[in-house]
Amino acid sequence: MIRVREVEVITDDGERLGTFPTAEALEMASDRDMDLVEVSPNSNPPVCKIMDFGKFKYKQSKKAHEAKKNQRIIHVKEIKFRPNTDQHDYDFKLKNILKFLDAGDKVKVVIFFRGREIVHRQNGERILQRVVEATEEHGVVEQTSKQEGRTLTMILAPKGKDRKGKPAKKPEKQDTAGKEVSE
Repeated sequence: MIRVREVEVITDDGERLGTFPTAEALEMASDRDMDLVEVSPNSNPPVCKIMDFGKFKYKQSKKAHEAKKNQRIIHVKEIKFRPNTDQHDYDFKLKNILKFLDAGDKVKVVIFFRGREIVHRQNGERILQRVVEATEEHGVVEQTSKQEGRTLTMILAPKGKDRKGKPAKKPEKQDTAGKEVSE
């Protein structure tokens, strides 16, 4: 419902017809078997377009559907380690990290500390450093290690590729403590 006295009217082709009283503009639209749609309510006077509103809504929903179709969903997978994770378990979890990165998902690597293990935080950082070195060709560190209570977390993102499938620029190296390393 258009509640202003005058509106500026444009046609479906974009041709400006001028400023008309709202009742006259509504009559012009009904003469053409179309609707009068307010497209710019904040301008003075408000701009209304003579168009088929159903067709307009259909085109908008098609455009939104196309945009959603081209959208890529990235999942964050979580892999948990302990400071004393055995070599076989480490290899198995590392294999999963590589699989997730190659599939285009992000990986959150979590080190859980139990009891007094938190005193030896460097053991957890050592595991994170090993993971970073092992995944260097498949992913980059998006978030360096961060302690949250009794856990140490780090997020790895897949290495970006340009449209031709070539890998993106090599990121700067970072150690797990969050400091940049100069070469």
